Amino acid sequence: MRPHLSMLSQIWQLLAAGDTAAWHIVGVSLRVSGSSVLLGLLLGLPLGAWLAVHAFPGRGTLVALLNSLLGLPSVIVGLLVYLLLSRSGPLGGLGLLFSVPAMILAQTLLTTPLIAAVTRQIVAESWRLHGDPLRSLRLRALQRVRWLLWDCRHALLVAALAGFGRAVSEVGAVMIAGGNIEGYTRTMTTAIALETSKGDLPLALALGTVLMALVLLVNAAAALLRQHAAARYGEGA
Repeated sequence: MRPHLSMLSQIWQLLAAGDTAAWHIVGVSLRVSGSSVLLGLLLGLPLGAWLAVHAFPGRGTLVALLNSLLGLPSVIVGLLVYLLLSRSGPLGGLGLLFSVPAMILAQTLLTTPLIAAVTRQIVAESWRLHGDPLRSLRLRALQRVRWLLWDCRHALLVAALAGFGRAVSEVGAVMIAGGNIEGYTRTMTTAIALETSKGDLPLALALGTVLMALVLLVNAAAALLRQHAAARYGEGA
């Protein structure tokens, strides 16, 4: 019992006393995840809305491909970013490998398909309800998309939260693209893996506590927003 109490005491000291190393790792995680979600929203929202509104040959194939990307292994994304940014890669001259921008790029590739897929589902239901009035107004395609995105803005927060949950809990891609460099590219997930292998359980558990709190908070917020979306747009939202 005493070893467990001692470990709990160490965890509390790391979190409550503001351990510089631990909270720097948390800060890097939030910076990388937040940036990748913002980029994912900029790319995924218009893509998902466009797929929901416009009918064109091959749309079904494109939607199927988008849904398939939801299950893309993160280590594959990390490997692709590594090959892209390595010295022999097409963007090797930028010197971005093992850096925060490389990690943001990797996580953006993971969050964008998720955000686009969720957006497509939500906007498609709104388009089903409001498509005829919008057609009668003779709005341009871009105006329709903008109107639908604004109409669904509360429900679309689910897409942002889902993207953040995907990003903040990711380990494989950021490990490969960022290199897990102490004080620079080390995130909560990569630090937990490293510290556990080293036997430094208090730091690993402290970071795990913060990570779990973030994931639970995001999931709770997403559940509430899904209820709101279902009440407004129906079960399909």
